[in-house]
Amino acid sequence: MRRAKVYFKDSLAGILTETDDGEYLFQYERGYVKKSPEQFISFTVPVSENLYRSNRLFPFFEGLIPEGWLLDIASTNWKINPNDRMGLLLACCRDCIGAVSVIPIMDKDES
Repeated sequence: MRRAKVYFKDSLAGILTETDDGEYLFQYERGYVKKSPEQFISFTVPVSENLYRSNRLFPFFEGLIPEGWLLDIASTNWKINPNDRMGLLLACCRDCIGAVSVIPIMDKDES
């Protein structure tokens, strides 16, 4: 399982998870839901206490991953398969253009 904190500007908006079964989950943080109910990260993922599920990486997060020659550089330098969309998201999207950042959550074993 791989997880990431998703920030909107400086606020922790939610947690993105890729399960061992390849399912993707996104859950807004309760504090974010109360404090910023109108500040959604994507039209397809409005602010809600509900858990969002998908068999594919959510389109918004997919759109943060580099394309073309920049994808080639990222996948080659970090030795990440271009089809490993979560791996690329975790490696490349800490400092995205725009208001959203994706920060990997490291397991205790990886610290």
